[in-house]
Amino acid sequence: MARGSTRPTSRDVAQAAGVSQAAVSLVLGDKWRGRVSEPTAQRVRDAAQELGYRPNLAARNLRLGRTRTVLLVVPALTTEFFAEVYTGAARVAAAHGFGVVLYPSPEGVGPARDPFASAQAALDGVIASSMAADALTAIRGDQLPLVMLDSDPEGSLGAATVNLDIADGIRQVTEHLLTLGHRRFLHLAADIPSWTFEVRARELASRLADAPGTDLRTIRAPISIEGALRATEAALAAPGPRPTALVCDDDKLAVGAYKAIRRAGLRVPDDLSVTGLDDLGLATAIDPELTTVRLDAEAFGERGMRALLAVLEGRPPEEGDLPVSLVVRGSTAPPR
Repeated sequence: MARGSTRPTSRDVAQAAGVSQAAVSLVLGDKWRGRVSEPTAQRVRDAAQELGYRPNLAARNLRLGRTRTVLLVVPALTTEFFAEVYTGAARVAAAHGFGVVLYPSPEGVGPARDPFASAQAALDGVIASSMAADALTAIRGDQLPLVMLDSDPEGSLGAATVNLDIADGIRQVTEHLLTLGHRRFLHLAADIPSWTFEVRARELASRLADAPGTDLRTIRAPISIEGALRATEAALAAPGPRPTALVCDDDKLAVGAYKAIRRAGLRVPDDLSVTGLDDLGLATAIDPELTTVRLDAEAFGERGMRALLAVLEGRPPEEGDLPVSLVVRGSTAPPR
């Protein structure tokens, strides 16, 4: 059913599945066992999913009050960043009587159960990272009150947006390295088509374009230690002057770069300064400890949940990006 058309009803589901509305209610209320056959129940679930049917929350709320449940859609949980986003969101949610359900995007982690398959999973709203935005269409999460994290305010499905000031983080990194005297830069960019990574690349190029005598090369890698290692090895083996500063889109990329630098017989920061972004636990687990941009993931999650509460209450969400800060450690030094 196209967006903007009449919302599908339980009668539509019943007609599509060839059953009564009572049977639809039993199946989607998960009370069908012993009363409806398994093939019939599956037919109802399939019809509901195909039509994009969701229980009428307004009618349901009159009977039961709000479901007070929010879905947090994130990429595959491969770092602690999104775990901390969840912690922040859940803290604010709990203070307002809401629960938060995590939905990792299927990309990279296999299929996830559709949270809309049962009436018991009716939701009040969705908070989603732009890195997992493709999952929204699959689960029809863009048809609920929606807040997008790390997302272009001009192109976020008409949803409210909450962003970290990533551009300022890159400005701080660039200024730090330029002040140390670096002029030959290598950007290890995340190979992910996402607005937040586009901001990193655009801001770095813009800042260096304004600094005379600088050179910038870009290589791309998936956000994995092995991917970063291979990409950095290839870059260091390429002809031409070696870069003196390596700017990584993510701390995990920086860890892979460290390994490549050492395999090439070089040292951090003596031969190559390295910066990251996130300030994950990895940043202080490696030696030398990583200069990186600290992102307050819990505050990010808190702001996202507060924005969704505002949307649900018809209020404008809080404006302004969350500040970030450069943490200078041992991985950066003046070039030789």
